[in-house]
Amino acid sequence: MNDRGRNSLDISTFNRLRRLYIFALGAIACSVIISQIIIRDFLSNQQEDSTIINVAGRQRMLSQKLSKEVLLIANATNFQERLVLKDTLKETINRWKISHLALQEGSDSLKLSGTNSEKNVTLFNRLQTPFSVIFEASQHIVTALENNPNIDFETLKPYEKQVTANEYQFLTIMDTIVNQYDSEANDKVNLLRHWELLLMIFTLLLLFLEFLFIFKPTARMVRQTISKLLRSESHAIKTAHEADVLREENEKSVKELRILNQAMDKTLLFARVTSEGEIIHIGDKFSKLFNQTKFNINLNFSELISTGKNDQQYIEHILKTYKKTGWQGEIKASKTEGEVIWLEMYLIPIHSQIEKSEILIIASDITEKKQTQLDLESLTKSSYEEKMNQQKIISSKIIENQEQEQNRIAKDIHDGIGQMLTGLKYNLESVNLNDLEKAASKIEHLKSLTGDIIQGVRAATFNLTPPELSDYGIVPALSKLTQELSRLTGKNIELYNRTNFNRRLDSLLEINMYRITQEAINNAIKYADSTYILVSISHSEHMLSITIDDDGKGFDVNRPKNIRTGIGGMGMTFMNERINYINGRLFLHSSEETGTRITLNIPI
Repeated sequence: MNDRGRNSLDISTFNRLRRLYIFALGAIACSVIISQIIIRDFLSNQQEDSTIINVAGRQRMLSQKLSKEVLLIANATNFQERLVLKDTLKETINRWKISHLALQEGSDSLKLSGTNSEKNVTLFNRLQTPFSVIFEASQHIVTALENNPNIDFETLKPYEKQVTANEYQFLTIMDTIVNQYDSEANDKVNLLRHWELLLMIFTLLLLFLEFLFIFKPTARMVRQTISKLLRSESHAIKTAHEADVLREENEKSVKELRILNQAMDKTLLFARVTSEGEIIHIGDKFSKLFNQTKFNINLNFSELISTGKNDQQYIEHILKTYKKTGWQGEIKASKTEGEVIWLEMYLIPIHSQIEKSEILIIASDITEKKQTQLDLESLTKSSYEEKMNQQKIISSKIIENQEQEQNRIAKDIHDGIGQMLTGLKYNLESVNLNDLEKAASKIEHLKSLTGDIIQGVRAATFNLTPPELSDYGIVPALSKLTQELSRLTGKNIELYNRTNFNRRLDSLLEINMYRITQEAINNAIKYADSTYILVSISHSEHMLSITIDDDGKGFDVNRPKNIRTGIGGMGMTFMNERINYINGRLFLHSSEETGTRITLNIPI
């Protein structure tokens, strides 16, 4: 076993022994502490018990002293003697009352808690009657003497009799209370004896268990550990011989690494730097690439491979950020004469316990490859922009042609079919037939059918090109659209102009905003089964927003149900194409719980 193994074993063994002995001694200490707490608590209670018994016994003495002083006052003939006895009686009454209340309610000065057993509480309740009689009678005597020191004592005779008559009852009950206090104190002493016995048994049991489960296994473990150490000694001799062989092989490997290092210096862009970017070693090929004829140990790596301040800061950031994890990527370098060089660089952190941490840098020159890539990206970007411009022109032409065709159809329907059907209706109403019953039935049917055709033609005309849009702008057109669709469909469709927007915009902007809103409302009517649709308009200085909310059943925006419907299919395609044409943005949110919301943001 090597020294490190021995140290590990010694530490683990010592730590285990330390934990076991700490546990054993801690258990004994806890037992002692608990014993001391119980004993101290008992002693504290015992001290209070002795104080209670002392005060209770003193109550008997004070009651007798009080009775004696009352009798002395009764027999006193001297005026001065009576006054002295009166003061003494007054002091006795106060002490007697204070002790009586302290035994029941507690007193800080007498160090009494006032805690009594139920039996003593009952006794004190019985004691209250003789106490009150004696106290009040004594107080009457004192008060009478203070008011008239020469008072005839025959006047105070009834109070003297009350004192002497209740003294025996008071002393009898008080004796019972003192005996009860003494009995309770003895019970506590007996309880302490039981606790001491239990703690002694617990301590002995704890010592036996510690011997059985701690000290005995610990002795066995120490014996086994010593045996292992003795076996390890012979193994260490063998290991030392093997270490000598490994050292020779290590020296051989070091020589091979030096040869490899020299080869890397001459063939690769190779360098070693500190984590702060200071150069420790740089290969010959690296030096030649950046025209370094003499190695400068104080030169920073970022200053070596770049002359631009921003590029140097970026290289320093890379070294600082990835000094522990490593990094691979492309770096833009430059020579002193301004020539740009692209390097594919690998940062490999080297952590050493003895020396300061280093970063191994291996790079390759990819300038030609990078230039080709940049040229290709430039061509791709130009091609993409040209294609997008063409698409925009195509979309513009398609939308313009659609609007022209819709205007033509609307004019034809309104001026041609609408007027013809209206004339047909009036002609049919004026027909006079002989068979009035059949004629009336047929005419009523034709009238109803003709009315429906006219209503449909007018609705189609309104949908194709509303006159409000070209005459008054987007807000009146949307207001007319919501009113007409609400009337025709029976659904509750409302427009709310939150910011009172009333500006006129470019005709293409207004037409596309109107068509997108019209498409969204029609989708809500046809596919969402909604009963309430709200179109909200708000604007800021450079942005107009139109929001269409419905309370319909909603749909999964990521998985459209049917590409042929307006929901997520061609309808959404037309809406997206129109919004892209006017450089706006369209946001769609839908769920089964909240319905569907479509928001248009158009720069104005």
